[in-house]
Amino acid sequence: MLPHTSKLLELTWVYPEKDPGLFQEIISEFNIHPVTAQILISRGFKSIEEVHEFLYAKLPNLYDPDLFTDMVEAVERIIQAIHKKEPILVYGDNDVDGMTAATLLTEFLRAVGAKVFFDIPNRASLKKSLIGDALEVALGHHCALMITVDCGITAAKEIQEVVQHGIDVIVTDHHEPTSKIPNCIATLNPKLINSTYPNRELTGVGVAFKLAHAITNQLIENEEISPTKIDLKNYLDLVALGTIADMGALKGENRILVRYGLKQMRKMKRVGLAKLFQVSEMQPGEISPLDIASKVAPRLNSLGRIADPIKGVELLLIRDSIEAQSLAKELDLHNLERQKIEREASDDIEAFIFQNPDILLDKAIILSSEKWHPGVIPIIAARIAKQYSRPTLIISIEQGVGKGSMRTIPEFPLLPVLKENEKLLVNFGGHDYAAGLTIKEENIPQFKKLFIKAADKALHDKDIVAKLHLDAKINFNDLTFDFMESFNLLEPFGNENPSPILYCDAMQIWPPKVVGKYHLKLFLEQGDRMLEGIAFGLAHRRDQIRRKNILLRIAFTPHVNLFLNKASIQLQIKDFQLVTPT
Repeated sequence: MLPHTSKLLELTWVYPEKDPGLFQEIISEFNIHPVTAQILISRGFKSIEEVHEFLYAKLPNLYDPDLFTDMVEAVERIIQAIHKKEPILVYGDNDVDGMTAATLLTEFLRAVGAKVFFDIPNRASLKKSLIGDALEVALGHHCALMITVDCGITAAKEIQEVVQHGIDVIVTDHHEPTSKIPNCIATLNPKLINSTYPNRELTGVGVAFKLAHAITNQLIENEEISPTKIDLKNYLDLVALGTIADMGALKGENRILVRYGLKQMRKMKRVGLAKLFQVSEMQPGEISPLDIASKVAPRLNSLGRIADPIKGVELLLIRDSIEAQSLAKELDLHNLERQKIEREASDDIEAFIFQNPDILLDKAIILSSEKWHPGVIPIIAARIAKQYSRPTLIISIEQGVGKGSMRTIPEFPLLPVLKENEKLLVNFGGHDYAAGLTIKEENIPQFKKLFIKAADKALHDKDIVAKLHLDAKINFNDLTFDFMESFNLLEPFGNENPSPILYCDAMQIWPPKVVGKYHLKLFLEQGDRMLEGIAFGLAHRRDQIRRKNILLRIAFTPHVNLFLNKASIQLQIKDFQLVTPT
């Protein structure tokens, strides 16, 4: 950590809100631990019905795919293509969400008798739009129909060109529409202004799954396939992988899809994914959203960032074990290369911030350079935004054109400010909290000025203070294996359903140890119970608590640690404060 940022990065603890009436209702209705009941209240649940839906929603609770505007038209056109044996091009974005969506639709459509080709654009290309080479590919395969997945909503002009060549287009996407909606056969997007679909948080692969579901229903109704021919559960591993990788909100329908998708993943039926788990050193029983986000997704994303993303779809479709093993190893090597490139860019950016601390006087960070690879800037933008609790834009410049990746904080959505300054941009798209843009190099200073001005006007000092939201208070005696089992009710954890953070006061009975250079191991006691805690990345704070027998208030997530086949409960400490005796 940089010396000048230590004060800035201090966390403000946000204590949980109480609702005594609902608290008692939840405990008696569901017979669950009081701490679990408080976590649910901290997560914003306001009624027993909401809690029941969260805890016990199952696959039959998924929404009807026909609730999508244009779904009937999309299904009709695809079934027509199947009947006429027209070649179909599935064209996906080059991240994991796009790869999994393309895999899902390709595999599904082939299973129901369609002739399907797939393509994923290369991120290294500086084309203005992801749809840039779709027309060429579609014409090369004599396709009469193109289906975009996880892209297309912001490419009205390019799609018009495809349509003018006599190719019908169906857009499936989940990004926010930015201006003109593409003129095509059907547009499936839960974020359309006139959308009738209840879950606007679906990811690209979620929308693709809904399309597959609707086609299945129609083919069964037409008596063209038997109800047992297609088992849609077989595609849920892809839905879970894409949703987690794309930071889809793990609540409502997404949570159901990911929960069942994880079960499907653990069966290891998809050969390419199983080999990818192996090179990621993951065991079937240990597959969690965190593992997928930190180990599997980066390996697939490395293709889209520095190599050829089409190999990601090939790996997920592959049936041959030896080929899958070879491709998974190749992905692993690309990921190592991606990590090296990312580390160099990250070190360069941190050094710049250290040498120019005045940039932190503004409420947004915008940095640009010709030295940074465009493929790694999304990861760095996310890290900087989180570290400094500010809207962040990192721009990679090549041949006079900048490709930018943006991440932000909840108090500052991105799309309004992007739309406001659209004239300075070649192109932009994404969500309110994660977006991308293309900009001419000469327009960067003006855009930077206007963006920072908008952030400084909209944000208060309290908004850019890093916050730690606490879910519930707990005593060491409540931290049992039975209690840890009750955590399963709240899983899967991920975006908008994070692992609960608990807090309590405990005595440090022995000075902390530094482990692995950057981490602290703490030895804590409360009453007659002693527990160990590991504070990742907090070794620089050792001097604050060098003594034994001092009282600490700790914020932590408990987890079960397995060592030499012996299970123990360990605390993953997020932050700590010294408690002054009264």
